[in-house]
Formats: sequence, C-alpha cells, structure tokens
Amino acid sequence: MSKILIVYASVYGNTKKMSEAIADGVKTVKGAEAIIKTAEQATLEETAAADALVLGSPVHMGSPDWRVKQYIDKVCAKLWMEDRMVGKVGAVFTAGGGFGNAGGGCEITLLAMMNNLVELGMIIVPLPKNTPGYDKGGIQWGPYGRTMGEKMEQTGITEERMVAAHYHGIHIARTVDAVKGKEIFSGRAEKVLQK
Repeated sequence: MSKILIVYASVYGNTKKMSEAIADGVKTVKGAEAIIKTAEQATLEETAAADALVLGSPVHMGSPDWRVKQYIDKVCAKLWMEDRMVGKVGAVFTAGGGFGNAGGGCEITLLAMMNNLVELGMIIVPLPKNTPGYDKGGIQWGPYGRTMGEKMEQTGITEERMVAAHYHGIHIARTVDAVKGKEIFSGRAEKVLQK
C-alpha cells in the first residue's frame, strides 16, 4: 500500500476542501492510501513513513501560511538533515482569494512550498495543462482553488475549481506507483566515496 501524506493549513476551510479533493483522487488508484493531516498534526515519523508528501496552504500575502512554514522548519528540516525524503514523491496545492484577477500570489506560494520539497530531494509532480479542470483551477505548479470573485466578493471554493485537485491526486498516486521501491541514491556523498 502506498501512503500519500497530505499536509495542509486552512483558515476558512477552502484549503481543507482542496486536500479532500486530492485525497479523493488518490483513493481512485489501486493500492494508494491518502492520509490527511493539518500542519500542526503531522509528525516526523508519519512524514518519513510516507511515500509522497503533498503540501497545501492558503495564500497569505503571496506566501504560505505560517503553520505550513513551521511544519517545514520543525519536521521537514530534520528529515532533510538525514536525507530521509530523497527519491520520494512531492507535490503542492493552494487556495486563495485571487485579488486583482491575477491569482492572488498563488504561484509564489506554490513555488515557495515546492522549493522546500526540492530541497528534500523529492521527485516533483507538476500539474500538466491538459489535466481536467486546469482552466478553472490549475497552474503548472499545482492546483489552485480561487475563493473570491473579481471584486473580492466571497464565493468560497466551487466544485469546478476542485476538479484539477482531484486529478492531481491521481497523478501523484500513479507517480508513487511508478517510482516506489526503485533504487534511488539516498545517502550522503561520503557514502559513495567509500565504495
């Protein structure tokens, strides 16, 4: 069984809905299990045991929520020190208002989280433009759930804006299936030099 850990923070419940849409996609892939945790709940042990880590955050002034940053600093940093996430699968998603009709900082938020996954040595799953729902809730880095209208009127996240998130879950689980158990260097350089 492949374990896909989805770690998120949410203020108004929109990022939580996105995490659930991703989990629903994961569950459609045979042998894949989705585990959803808030950034405060996710532990080092369950992160290390996961075959994939999916980070999600609301957009806060063009950056991830402080709880996601805290998870990265407290949990992921320790795993980085021991190279324990190298070769595992990583992906990102976000939700935000969309002020100015330009995505409300979603791209910068996605890239900030993705940068941390790249630092961990993870295999990154992007969101291809031919993904169903991409036109309503996607950008190449991952799904983005817009939660407001053009004049900042509250709309909440709509079902059509979560379609891409569902398919992102499928892409992630299929990628895990393709790479799980493969020989991927996971040691430090000195280990290679000793051989």
